[in-house]
Amino acid sequence: MHELSLAQGIVDIVAEAARAQSFSRIRRIRLAIGALAQVEPDALSFGFDAVSRGTMAEGATLDIERPSGAGYCLGCSGQVELIQRGDPCPACGGFDVMVTGGDDLRVTELEVD
Repeated sequence: MHELSLAQGIVDIVAEAARAQSFSRIRRIRLAIGALAQVEPDALSFGFDAVSRGTMAEGATLDIERPSGAGYCLGCSGQVELIQRGDPCPACGGFDVMVTGGDDLRVTELEVD
């Protein structure tokens, strides 16, 4: 379950931001987890609850956005939306599609005290 290590990374990122900007507590963390990121949001939330205990992020709410996947089709030279990796191009049906977005996990916003 790599979501546990991702959750630890999120706690580390927000703790560093808190130290740098003198936050006393983190109340809400907004994440963007792309549809192609291969991250299970429920497992990430569960892992976050476990690894944030005893930190300034303990009890923080995770708000998770799920931006869609994006790709570039080499066959028809089109920008396309992808539902999952390995899907054919919705325009031409070809499988030469490079993922260009929606495969990342980012902390986009913090609500702090």
